[in-house]
Amino acid sequence: MRTSWRILKLFGIEIRIDSSWIFIFGLITWALAAHYFPSHYPRWPTVHYWVVGIATSVLLFCSVLAHELTHSLVARSKGQEVRSITLFLFGGVAEIAEEPETPAKEFVIAVVGPVSSLIAAFIFLGLWSAVQGVSEPIAALAQYLSFINFVLAGFNMVPGFPLDGGRVLRAILWRVTGNLRRATRIASTTGQALAFLLILLGVLQILMGLFFNGLWTALIGWFIHSAATRGYRQVLVKEMLRDVRVKDLMDTTFETVEGAISVQELVEDYILTKRERAFLVIEAGRLAGIVCLEDVKAVPSEKRSETTVREIMTPKDKLEAVSREDDGSQALARLASGKIHQIPVIEDGEIKGIVCRTDILDFLHLRSELGV
Repeated sequence: MRTSWRILKLFGIEIRIDSSWIFIFGLITWALAAHYFPSHYPRWPTVHYWVVGIATSVLLFCSVLAHELTHSLVARSKGQEVRSITLFLFGGVAEIAEEPETPAKEFVIAVVGPVSSLIAAFIFLGLWSAVQGVSEPIAALAQYLSFINFVLAGFNMVPGFPLDGGRVLRAILWRVTGNLRRATRIASTTGQALAFLLILLGVLQILMGLFFNGLWTALIGWFIHSAATRGYRQVLVKEMLRDVRVKDLMDTTFETVEGAISVQELVEDYILTKRERAFLVIEAGRLAGIVCLEDVKAVPSEKRSETTVREIMTPKDKLEAVSREDDGSQALARLASGKIHQIPVIEDGEIKGIVCRTDILDFLHLRSELGV
């Protein structure tokens, strides 16, 4: 199972590294230290190759982080919620809670990323010029990073969704057509075409004996294709749910349990008996939290009799909530933001119902089957 770790917080934004990042960091460092720098600077001592290789890899990922951080800070200045930035196998991704509401926001948030990469490229170019004849290792590092940041800016401006250039294209089409779904479909199709070209190029490289280059190119193509398809589906789902109210999706016959009962009692008397996956936890007649099947599964079976529901529930102050008049896309966004499976419907401090992720998915499936 893939995991990620928090490494620091910048400007209030959590920075994380995905487990795949360790692999790519090691691969890039090895490629630089064992191949790139030795082929260009054959007279260096071996230790120089590895020191400069590691430093270059670190600064490369700092450049990627700066790219994503620029997206995030501009998005936040435009009123968007930014949850985190994760560095992973293919670079980095900023987790922004919702898509921008206007094409102007989309355009600005998208275009600042490549601009930041261009700025980084010129900074490293200036460093390379300044240390020429002073320090060959630093000059080599700066020259490589300048080139890579120019490549990063150029590649991201290719007009294929979900690359920044694809988002810029979508913003322009959205502005011209006034239709986000149509704009996303066109940008997504362009992204998928780009992805197929990259996969084809990767296969050709492999057949020519350039196995690692070909594999990497094909993997990037596969990633872009998956992200482009997923992005279009997300827009479709949001539009399908926009005219649906939470009151039409919620379950008003929800079950409640006391926080003081044991997890074993919850399993035997509620989950197995009532065939429900989630329960509102009530204490002194008021909502205290939510406990679900996933919480129970995290408790070892031998400890369930001595563990109370109160200890494993998601407390009220950490819960996302919706009202009956919110639309379905808002409920789904809050379920995703909290990475939870159910959300209470609360009005005037009272629980009116509960909406589960499965309720929304069932609704979407039914609507799709009916061709609505």
